[in-house]
Amino acid sequence: MSDALSLIPAAVHRNLSDKLYEKRKYAALEIENTVKNLTSAGDHDKLSKVIDMLVKEFAKSPQPYHRQGGVLALAAVTVGLSSEAPQYLEQIVPPVIQSFSDQDSRVRYYACEALYNIAKVVRGEFIFFFNDIFDALCKLSADSDPSVQSAAHVLDGLVKDIVTESDAFSVEEFIPLLKERMNVLNPYVRRFLVEWITVLDSVPDFDMLGFLPDFLDGLFNMLSDSSHEIRQQAVSALSEFLQEIKNSPSVDYGRMAEILVQRASSPDEFTRLTAIAWINEFVILGGDQLVRYYADILGAILPCISDKNENIRVVSRETNEELRSIHVEPSDGFDVGAILSVAKRQLSSDHEATRIEALNWMATLLNKHRSEAMCFLNDIFDTLLKALSDSSDDVVLLVLEVHAGVAKDPQHFRHLIVFLIHNFRADSSLLERRGALIVRRLCVLLDAERVYRELSTILEGEDNLDFASTMVQALNLILLTSSELSKLRNILRGSVVNREGKELLVALYASWCHSPMAILSLCLLAQAYQHAYVVIQSLVEEDINVKFLVQLDKLIRLLETPIFTYLRLQLLEPGRHPWLLKTLYGFLMLLPQQSAAFRILETRLKTVPTYSFSGGGDQISRAFSGVPFSRYMHHYEDGDAEDYNSNSSHQGINFAARLQQFENVQNQHRGQARNEVNYSYSTSSSSTSKEVRTSKEQQPPSLTSSPVAENNRPPARSSRKGSGQLQL
Repeated sequence: MSDALSLIPAAVHRNLSDKLYEKRKYAALEIENTVKNLTSAGDHDKLSKVIDMLVKEFAKSPQPYHRQGGVLALAAVTVGLSSEAPQYLEQIVPPVIQSFSDQDSRVRYYACEALYNIAKVVRGEFIFFFNDIFDALCKLSADSDPSVQSAAHVLDGLVKDIVTESDAFSVEEFIPLLKERMNVLNPYVRRFLVEWITVLDSVPDFDMLGFLPDFLDGLFNMLSDSSHEIRQQAVSALSEFLQEIKNSPSVDYGRMAEILVQRASSPDEFTRLTAIAWINEFVILGGDQLVRYYADILGAILPCISDKNENIRVVSRETNEELRSIHVEPSDGFDVGAILSVAKRQLSSDHEATRIEALNWMATLLNKHRSEAMCFLNDIFDTLLKALSDSSDDVVLLVLEVHAGVAKDPQHFRHLIVFLIHNFRADSSLLERRGALIVRRLCVLLDAERVYRELSTILEGEDNLDFASTMVQALNLILLTSSELSKLRNILRGSVVNREGKELLVALYASWCHSPMAILSLCLLAQAYQHAYVVIQSLVEEDINVKFLVQLDKLIRLLETPIFTYLRLQLLEPGRHPWLLKTLYGFLMLLPQQSAAFRILETRLKTVPTYSFSGGGDQISRAFSGVPFSRYMHHYEDGDAEDYNSNSSHQGINFAARLQQFENVQNQHRGQARNEVNYSYSTSSSSTSKEVRTSKEQQPPSLTSSPVAENNRPPARSSRKGSGQLQL
């Protein structure tokens, strides 16, 4: 140490720690000259001792002015060493770098100045210390002192120049430094990092694209920065990389796809848009590399289809269509189960557009990869069934389309129909709101006759009689009014002449028995007019209630629609269709005279031409002879109906058995109705039983047992018995 002190005059030593910058600068120049002389003499030992003395006595001194002078002196030494400087850098550079974290801002400032001068001298040799220098510059970029920031920025520019010129710089070693700082929130640090990425990417020899997955997430994170400048820098960098991806034959799409999927759900709108735009390009460019990421990508796209930003929605839809149009097979790594899982999850989305696209994916997979998709049916079937209660009609229609795809297999078809009926039973509002929509759509997708036959079979064994009646009434109304079921109506109308119509009539009859009006409508469709009249005759007093009359009102109005044109035309020949006329008059007798339906039907019947009766002869006479219901039942029961069968066009249908079936079901409904009334009466009267008993005790004995009162009681009107006769 004494040798080093002797080489440097005391005045220089004193000035190096002076408060005045000019004196410190002068002292540094003196040291530079001393070092030049020692270098020329080749006295490396003394040079090393001088450097050590400057580090210990000045650069690491507790006194800030000593430290300021110390870093200036170390820079001067480097200048003096000139070409010999590289061999002393390990002594010179570390103390200067340590000064970057000095508490005194002036020390940090002069450290930047000193390192700048050192770098100018050694240039490429400087790369050895790059990691430490980069770390120090990263911190200084966010320094609290603007002058230090400015000095660091100048130094940073020189370091960039040196790095871009150097063959010794390793991007691979630099990336970990970059990656661990990419999530820093400080705007100055972010700007510093983006500038480095941009500079290094501009050098053809540096493959920054190959390392893009390591810092891509950080760049996307900067898109939501509060600083407009940083956002623009990040956008610029990302745009440049995306262009390179388009032009590069080899890109690691997979790792980046994982990052983009996460960023597509960012709360920041611009970040989402950029991520979706990148995903769109990746789907187009990625090819086979992205097959195993399709599920993740779909999971990112579907929510964005309903984004509040229109641009995001547009790009998401384009990406979704592009993804769905790609032809891949499970053998290529395409995971059908994973895609179905994503679609299932998105069915619970609050947004209709997302739910619709999720269902489109299910339909697509069933069409393209049916065998693989059916393996995962148990995972999605319950969710699909619940989706039938969705608030959107469009969603329900698509759900039905998917169900139709599944129901091509008989066991799944029955499962679907059973669950539908279960849902309608559990949620009556669903039947009211969506019943017609669901049934009509299923009839289009799965064949109306098949659907109605299955519904009838299940409802035939329904224990809940009220629900069965309501369901049958709904199905009957759909049958009568829906254009989708016109073919089914034609089949029923053909029951007059063909076997197919007769079989369908019999198949529906069993469940239609739950509703008298449904049976009557079915008979009118099938032109079984005589049976319709017999059914009317079989009705009893308790059947003619408000609900029945409302349904009859609807039927009368439907008779005026194009669907029943054939029936109205048959009224032109009442001689050939006497039972039709009797049936319509039966309806008329059941309707209140003041009702609109009564007037409609009465007006229609008045138009029946009287001249057509003249040729009817005995047939008309027999039809209108007023034969009691018991006579028809007698014929049915005895099998002595040859005359009836010979004139009937429905040969092959045992209407006697059908009527008995109807009576049995209706008796069940009547019994249940009476039980409900009795239960309601007993429940309501139990609370007042004591008051009633008290009241009776207070009455005069003559009133409680008067025969006059008994004689004045009106006779009870009984229900019609099996013989079809009223008990008078």
